[in-house]
Amino acid sequence: MTPRTLTCQITAVEDLTPDVFRVYLEGRPEAMAHAPGQYLELKLDDDIWVPFSIANAHTDDGTLELHIQHWPERENSARLRELMQIAERLTLRLPGGDCVLDETSRRPLLLIAAGTGFAQMKAIVEASLREAPEREIDLWWAARERRDLYLESLPREWAGSHDGVRFHLVTELTPETPVSGERIQGHLGRIDQALAAALDDVSGHDVYLSGSPGMVYACVDVLASLGLESSRVFSDVFAYAPRQPLVPITGVLRRGSAG
Repeated sequence: MTPRTLTCQITAVEDLTPDVFRVYLEGRPEAMAHAPGQYLELKLDDDIWVPFSIANAHTDDGTLELHIQHWPERENSARLRELMQIAERLTLRLPGGDCVLDETSRRPLLLIAAGTGFAQMKAIVEASLREAPEREIDLWWAARERRDLYLESLPREWAGSHDGVRFHLVTELTPETPVSGERIQGHLGRIDQALAAALDDVSGHDVYLSGSPGMVYACVDVLASLGLESSRVFSDVFAYAPRQPLVPITGVLRRGSAG
């Protein structure tokens, strides 16, 4: 899709945690069209555009959902929070990004997110469940502590309603209450360490990652030793913080030499 600039209306702003808030926007349905996994850019000033993953699959009602991390010490974040409180309309540029769900594939999905990277995965899950509800999905969501998983009830609902969906919570601090639930598992430590300990073979999966470059590449390096296919791994990080090779050759060779 060709990116376009438009003005839309803010219909709701909701605090999910003290640090994360959700924003609902509404505009002409055809103007708000996007593929699952894409992002938009929000205009703060003439020369300042801030990107945010679109947190919902495209619908015909012209609504968009954003999950925004608030950093009070950062000037743009404080200005954005103020703008959301006083503005009725926003200027957007969308869609952007090539990290989109391949809706022609039926390979199992391995979705890995940190923090508000969950927003991008939420759109991908919604689209996949709508188009291919039988497709297997493993969603991994990492945060420092459990309260930072600001919409934990939603992936719990997916796992409870769909036999093929499994939800993995990853926290650096031990949760105050044990993690339990059908097709729900808790992991302690960094996300790359949790993946290394829990997974065996990802060669048949489509893998999507959303987080900082350091987090994404740490996970890619782990998955490379588990058969990750470079043509079936997707992340926005690959566009704005590229590296060569994307998937370490040593990981592929190590896996092959062990067979």
